[in-house]
Amino acid sequence: MNIKRVMIVGTMVVAMSFGGTAWSKLMGSANPVAKFSIASVADNDELLEALNQSSDEELYEALYDGKSLHDIAAEHSGNIGSVINLQVAQLAKQLDLRLASGSITEDQYAAHRAELEEIVTRSVLTSFG
Repeated sequence: MNIKRVMIVGTMVVAMSFGGTAWSKLMGSANPVAKFSIASVADNDELLEALNQSSDEELYEALYDGKSLHDIAAEHSGNIGSVINLQVAQLAKQLDLRLASGSITEDQYAAHRAELEEIVTRSVLTSFG
């Protein structure tokens, strides 16, 4: 197991899941220093609930161990459909903000939006162990 790869991918998954609007600011910025924050505790709670996890730490440890979000949900009787829907909704909201701010064109928005569910689904199923 390549621990560096696990850390990088795990960090990306958690950041995308919990980052809220911070991700849209990062994507539209040329600033080389990424700053993530938990934008919404409700989104965090929804993800933990969908995965049937009791804490952020429990989720972090599972991701660190190389498990996919699908693996985590399956092991804890979570609802992977809810995880996918939550992440698609969060990323769609970020795309909406980027379109509204002018950082992407309508064509870019349509292209990203069209592939959003497929990308999230593949991501949720991918393990890095």
